[in-house]
Amino acid sequence: MTDTITIRRPDDMHLHLRDGAMLKAVLPETARHFARAIIMPNLVPPVVTGELAAAYRDRIMAALPEDSAFEPLMTLYLTEATDPDDVAAACASGLVNAVKLYPAGATTNSQSGVRDFDKVRGVLERMAEIGLPLCVHGEVTDSDIDIFDREAVFIERVLDPIRRSTPGLRVVMEHITTKEGVAYARAGDANLGATITTHHLIINRNHILAGGIRPHYYCLPVAKREIHRLALREAATSGEPRFFLGTDSAPHADHLKEHACGCAGCFTATNTLSILAHVFEEEGALDRLEAFTSLNGADFYHLTPNEGRITLSKGPAINYPAKIETGAGPVTVFDPGFPLRWAVRA
Repeated sequence: MTDTITIRRPDDMHLHLRDGAMLKAVLPETARHFARAIIMPNLVPPVVTGELAAAYRDRIMAALPEDSAFEPLMTLYLTEATDPDDVAAACASGLVNAVKLYPAGATTNSQSGVRDFDKVRGVLERMAEIGLPLCVHGEVTDSDIDIFDREAVFIERVLDPIRRSTPGLRVVMEHITTKEGVAYARAGDANLGATITTHHLIINRNHILAGGIRPHYYCLPVAKREIHRLALREAATSGEPRFFLGTDSAPHADHLKEHACGCAGCFTATNTLSILAHVFEEEGALDRLEAFTSLNGADFYHLTPNEGRITLSKGPAINYPAKIETGAGPVTVFDPGFPLRWAVRA
């Protein structure tokens, strides 16, 4: 068994940085280990145009530590009023790397998302023409559909029809949480990829609900049964190029998580790589960690893999902070529930 592994510096293909005081506090937690990240556009108000994406990118760059080479990869928030020409111009300029589809009401700050998918067909067709990926939050929001079934129903009712009606559209199934999601991703062609989060490799729904409600494990899509967690672990550690890391690290101040109507999201930026090394070691797949974190996502987004390297070494348990202090209030770091012994030696 090895106790040291060196990989290309990784990319996070699904990241929430928020804005303002929260952005300034959490950005260094990602920039410390990651070279690039796909930045989610669900601010208030959302990042719906190229102009807004450029302004948000400027705020991110201004918040970076002086010695950081981290690169934010920007996205646009898809609405029923999105202008295909604006999307195409933002793509052509190199400003944006994807467009994000939120079904209206599916998750945090998704109120401006899509209700009538026919109204965005023109945008999707233009995206297929120019090769711009669509990042999909894959859940229906129908009140009669159980929250644990919403991903599987979305695949059947929404995602598959969109892909069939828009040949050539490149799609990322973000933060898949079910064995059905794994199977659908595997059945797709090279235009279909899927991200898997760190926390969905660790927790199932018992972690949220058994023995009391644990708000810091509550996320959307919500964690599912154990059979689904095991399917995700198998997919993530398989080495298959269609699966890659998107942490969906989502900071919320504790007073908003520990609340009668607590916010959804797990903040994993600080300790993700240590957790992933633990998981891949358990699965006998440390030699595939680099593909999952550093190669597969870059390949899907047509990016050159990072030249820089990081080394992880196994040793005594790491004393990660329980919380990150921010100007918006403390943010709890995801607790995997076991000691972390793989440290990043950048």
